[in-house]
Amino acid sequence: MAYSPINSLSSVSASRGLAADAQSLGALKLEAGTNSQSAIKETAKQFESLFMRELIKSMREATMKSGMLDSPGGDLGADLLDQQLAVHMSGQPGGLGDIIAAQLSQQMVPKNKDLTPPNVKAADNLHPQTRAVSAPSARSGAKAPTEIQTQFVQKHAQAAREVERKSGLPAGFMLGQAGHETGWGKHEIKRADGTASHNLFGIKAGAGWTGKTAEVTTTEYINGAPQKRVARFRAYDSYADAFKDYARMINESPRYAKAREQTGSAHAYASGLQKAGYATDPDYATKLSRAIDTTLAIQRVQV
Repeated sequence: MAYSPINSLSSVSASRGLAADAQSLGALKLEAGTNSQSAIKETAKQFESLFMRELIKSMREATMKSGMLDSPGGDLGADLLDQQLAVHMSGQPGGLGDIIAAQLSQQMVPKNKDLTPPNVKAADNLHPQTRAVSAPSARSGAKAPTEIQTQFVQKHAQAAREVERKSGLPAGFMLGQAGHETGWGKHEIKRADGTASHNLFGIKAGAGWTGKTAEVTTTEYINGAPQKRVARFRAYDSYADAFKDYARMINESPRYAKAREQTGSAHAYASGLQKAGYATDPDYATKLSRAIDTTLAIQRVQV
């Protein structure tokens, strides 16, 4: 039987689908909706086939023709052969198709793949509020709030909201900074007799402070190097007083004017405080903005 490009091409189309065939591509699109690895691999082959076909076509057009034997039928046969050749050349190991498939795999996640991070699964025994906020935090790439963080925010939420109404400072920002300064309540400043200072923001007692004080050893960064120093901090009668004093300082002190204007962004606010000299830690803005983000995630669940 004489060789027929059309017959041969039909067999290729039936077995693998023709790269230039719109119907085949439509069927492939439907299969790709399953996000299966086989669909990704076949899609990559088809893209490679289309590329190879255009490459062969360009090479053929660049070849000088005599014009004596040219005809529409001959051009059609040549085009069909080019398509068949492109299909046969695609899908080779280590070829362009493998590169395309790798790119597609990164963008397409199988529907049946369990994306729940291990730490979220293990959170079933935690506080209900902690479990609720774990999933969205994990999807955003941030660590899920812990039970201690959630309980700290819940404990001081009312005081923070009351100060927010009077001062305009976001309660989430204040709670996040209080959490960062105290290690979410684990490292609160104590007075000499062991009683609580209620100082949640690490505000020092300067020369103008006439209230109670607490002296503790703290870490200060001198020229970027951490050093231990004994410092005097303000002490309050309640945590509510600590929030009020913090808001008063931020709103009334000229040094924090720029930070006060940037409460629309946790990172901008934290950077403003660091530039104003709120803390000597060179990474203070990064740590603080992360703590604020954690607090805001907890608040979104509690609303």
